Amino acid sequence: MSELEPQPNNPLHGITLESMLKELLDYYGWEELGQHININCFKKDPSISSSLKFLRKTPWARTKVELLFKKMLERR
Repeated sequence: MSELEPQPNNPLHGITLESMLKELLDYYGWEELGQHININCFKKDPSISSSLKFLRKTPWARTKVELLFKKMLERR
C-alpha cells in the first residue's frame, strides 16, 4: 500500500507524533499524562522536545501514546 493512499479506517493517518502529544497535553496535562503512561519524560522535567526524542526512539512508548490518543478521540 502506498503512503499516498487514503486510510479511512486509520484514525492516526496524517497525524504527526508531535500533534498527538500536543493534543494529549491539552487534554490531560503533564501530570495526568504521566499517570496514564508511566515514563520519565512525562514525569521529570517534561518538555515536548525531550518527549518526542524519546518516543521516536522507543516503539513501545510510542504505541502507548498512540493508544491513549485513540481513547481520547473516542471520548470527545
